[in-house]
Amino acid sequence: MPRPIDGAWWPRSYDLLAELPSLLAGLPRAWGHITSVTVNGATWSAVPGRMLVSNQVVRLRRTVAASAPHTIVLLAPGRGRWDLLVVPPDTTEEAAEPLMAAAASGHD
Repeated sequence: MPRPIDGAWWPRSYDLLAELPSLLAGLPRAWGHITSVTVNGATWSAVPGRMLVSNQVVRLRRTVAASAPHTIVLLAPGRGRWDLLVVPPDTTEEAAEPLMAAAASGHD
């Protein structure tokens, strides 16, 4: 059974190394330190096993799960897991707005 979507992210590209620092910097402080990020391997460019973001190591994982091709999963030990809808970078603003609004309201 799919997990509920906790929010949305609209990156500018599928280059995770370039996009992830901005995403993590914009998250609520209550989410704590994200230590693990899982993305769809068929969608994102190749990534190393980990990267340094704001002087903290973040483990990067790729999956090919057909159930969630347009999501990113964030994990923070002791705090929780958040599944975000990834709006494709080439999406127009007109098409992205309803997707973002639906994800923000808890409807995927």
